[in-house]
Amino acid sequence: NMNASTSASAATATAAASSAAVASGHAVRPVSANDLAIVKAQHWIVKVPLKNPIVWGSGVRTGVTRAIVRLETAGGVVGWGETICLLDAIPAVLEKIVLPVALTKTVDQAESLYRHVLGSGYYHHKRAAVMAICAVEMAMWDAFGKACGQPLHRLWGGLWRDKVDIAAYIFSNIPAQVAADARAFRDRGFGTFKLKIGYDEPTDISLTRAVREAIGPDAPLRLDVNGAWTPGTARRQCAKLAPFDPAYVEQPLEMDDLAGHAFLRRSTSVPIALDESAYTLNDVGNIVRMEAADVILLDPHEEGSLWQCVKAAAIAESVGIPVTLHCGGELGLSQAAYLHLAASIPNMTLAIDNELDYLGGNIIVDPFVIEGGALPVPTRPGLGVDVDLALVERYQVSGITGAYLDPRRPGWFPMKPAY
Repeated sequence: NMNASTSASAATATAAASSAAVASGHAVRPVSANDLAIVKAQHWIVKVPLKNPIVWGSGVRTGVTRAIVRLETAGGVVGWGETICLLDAIPAVLEKIVLPVALTKTVDQAESLYRHVLGSGYYHHKRAAVMAICAVEMAMWDAFGKACGQPLHRLWGGLWRDKVDIAAYIFSNIPAQVAADARAFRDRGFGTFKLKIGYDEPTDISLTRAVREAIGPDAPLRLDVNGAWTPGTARRQCAKLAPFDPAYVEQPLEMDDLAGHAFLRRSTSVPIALDESAYTLNDVGNIVRMEAADVILLDPHEEGSLWQCVKAAAIAESVGIPVTLHCGGELGLSQAAYLHLAASIPNMTLAIDNELDYLGGNIIVDPFVIEGGALPVPTRPGLGVDVDLALVERYQVSGITGAYLDPRRPGWFPMKPAY
């Protein structure tokens, strides 16, 4: 038993800790639901450079552009969120619709935020709204987790896995380069490899052969086409690629062609994965109904929120389909969110995509470092990471630089399908 002096000291320490938590925007326990009301919202557009430009079938990327959101509650809790920001529609929807709607909510109303934005007219244009919603909804979850004193995975069903396998992502259209990159990733302990193809017919094969020879016959090798193939080309290419035993071919056809993907899936032994086809919860339901995929790549930014991503995974789980996470150059906030999702979703049994190795900077205090091809799950409340505001301001930009064109080739633009 504590004596009076010890008890008083403990009370003083608790009060001091609570005050410090409020000041830092970390865990506090609200005394009423009103404390969870969102009273302040800020946002930034940032561009973090890549170490080297990334060449892919749809253009050239020199950096990752993201929208960052900071929310503050009436109880003094601060939440941070992030989303991919490649198109000018995203900040417009964020500023004009999502943030004003958020200021009418409490941070525990993730479902209400999503439905309210769609009800503001964006049920007509879900894909124009989903990325803007995600940044705010992520900040809501971060704040709610801090208010509860719990990491997010504990709010989504609990810790299913405490370490998340990461896929090595390989970008180049030069066989010798992809082979060298694959060997370097393998030597660092990566066990799953993902290769961008979709450049042209012969290059698809030569790149795949080079990576398979570099990583050996057994390591999972994913091939991402980004919708570059016509249906006939897809059947021919899958037949040529089958001897290399791909773990799956991702988005071989144009994203709206679910019937084509279902037919292709029935006509090849190569597993078919869908990504761009699987933006919204409705998309995932249609993929399942059409039997169009063996694997579904989810992305909370494209799903419209972390919670919608959890729900989409459950749809896939109900029919035995494994899921993984698409990568769009996540900075520290989204990377943390990905780890909480992967930690709590049982059928996220596949290594998640990742581009950390390509980033030339970040916006959190202690950026994630991949070791042995995996990342540990954050255990602190909310997202479990701290934002460095000085870095946010350092990388802040006023406009969006696209990733879908190539400045070296004026007048060129990607076609879907291309060949």
